[in-house]
Amino acid sequence: MNLTARKNAFLSLKTSLENLEKDELADIFQRAASDNPWFTPDNVLFAFQGLLHYLDENTFNAWLNQYTEIKNPCKIGVVMAGNIPMVGVHDLICVLVSGHHLQVKLSSQDSFLMKFLITKLIQIAPEFAQKIEIVERLKDFDAVIATGSDNTARYFDYYFSKYPTIIRKNRTSVAVLHGEETTAQLAELGKDIFTYFGLGCRNITKLYVPENYGFSLFFEAIEPYKNIIHHHKYINNYDYNKSVFLVRTIPHLDNGFLMLLENESLFSSISVMHYEKYTDVAALTQKLGDAQEKLQCIVGDYQRFPSFIDFGRAQLPSMNDYADGIDTMKFLVNL
Repeated sequence: MNLTARKNAFLSLKTSLENLEKDELADIFQRAASDNPWFTPDNVLFAFQGLLHYLDENTFNAWLNQYTEIKNPCKIGVVMAGNIPMVGVHDLICVLVSGHHLQVKLSSQDSFLMKFLITKLIQIAPEFAQKIEIVERLKDFDAVIATGSDNTARYFDYYFSKYPTIIRKNRTSVAVLHGEETTAQLAELGKDIFTYFGLGCRNITKLYVPENYGFSLFFEAIEPYKNIIHHHKYINNYDYNKSVFLVRTIPHLDNGFLMLLENESLFSSISVMHYEKYTDVAALTQKLGDAQEKLQCIVGDYQRFPSFIDFGRAQLPSMNDYADGIDTMKFLVNL
């Protein structure tokens, strides 16, 4: 397959997904939830919309035009995560559209959706059947892309030390508030917090707020997300964390579905949002710069902070938004 054929296959995949019937979607939703109870219909649908966003013809072509053709196809081993629906699809696109062979170890938490996409792709372009291999353990590969926790990353670093690699570790995202946000802006921030129940690296797990910031408008703005508490796994996390806070008499704020805890850590538990106060923007900028290896996104008022991602946009990355800031395509074309 040449580059044009590979590119057209993915653009055809977009059309195929857009034309899914309601009954097909309902079956996909049901089977995805069987894989992973966190994969609700709304979240799976949102993930599909994200994939369609990746495959917009104009932006997809512009993205591909940044890179040269590979000279020697290699076998790329990919270890995929499964924390949110189809989280590994960006790697799948990069490996296959670049012309390499994909040997993939799927996450047990997201096997159905990824197999569904692979099957669709092979139906569109049968040549891909010779370029995709689903395995339980990587072997006979030339390079590796692996995503996991900080603990698994140490294992990956050791096990794959002889090969060219991209090893991804734990990352999270934060938001910076200046205190004059509108209700609409804070409601958009709610998308960045609650989409995928907060399980993705692009979800906001910490807020930086001005000294003496009052959270009443924030709580009012995120009220439309209150039904999240009815999901059985989310409420289990909420009840557990609330019990810990109460037993240990840890001061916190609680609106009935999200708890706010003043804490310096970037990472927070499901149903808990950390916050930290700041008085000096320059000092905060320095702090965020020092933490860049742990941060995937920084969200804020784009008009005031042009380098930040605007409210509500964290979960809508483009193909150019590479995980951990590592250009996957550049890695692949330079092998």
